[in-house]
Amino acid sequence: MASEADLLTATESGRPPLSDRDREGMRMVEALLFASADPLSVDEMKERLPRNCDLPAILAELQRIYAVRGVNLIRVAGKYAFRTAEDLAYLMRRDREEERKLSRAALETLAIIAYHQPVTRAEIEEIRGVSTSKGTLDVLLETGWVRMRGRRRTPGRPVTYGTSELFLQHFSLENIRDLPGLEELKGAGLLDSAIPASFFVPTPDDTPDLTEEEDPLEEGGLFGDADLDQKTETT
Repeated sequence: MASEADLLTATESGRPPLSDRDREGMRMVEALLFASADPLSVDEMKERLPRNCDLPAILAELQRIYAVRGVNLIRVAGKYAFRTAEDLAYLMRRDREEERKLSRAALETLAIIAYHQPVTRAEIEEIRGVSTSKGTLDVLLETGWVRMRGRRRTPGRPVTYGTSELFLQHFSLENIRDLPGLEELKGAGLLDSAIPASFFVPTPDDTPDLTEEEDPLEEGGLFGDADLDQKTETT
């Protein structure tokens, strides 16, 4: 039976108290999330829980419990994971290995891929206004934040690029549409207030399905790909 504290909490939140079965399921979900090195999806958790567990209610209760603790239960890339509370992130800085910062060219390329995907290297260069070296794309591929999606159905069949699930996890985004829009970028001082009236920020879309203008990568392999020819980067 639910305890008096559980009943009071449920009454205050407007939710019915968890059953004994769901309370045991909550302990199991808590253990799974703490033990997992990667975020877990609802389906992955359901596979290990007793049947008829109310998983949405369990996750909502865990989020409530951990909202005021040193770690929070958050949703990233459609999956769930425990993360250090944002206001305590400074405690982890001494323990982290110093990471190499991305170059300005890599950051610009990453932003273009995130907002314009699927996008080819030639399209990235057109947006940036300068050439993009193979090395810049290699660095982004090595981070795991960028992936090769397919091939554009144009002469030369260039590779198209998009962001990965790891990109969402690293930046704590539930989905790609959580990236800031035009007004948010202006408010953060990342865009000049005097930008042209015709300027717009596209709505990002990281759907894994290939578009009508893309073919699978498997066709023809990567060899002979004009999109991956070495070029000199202008910065």
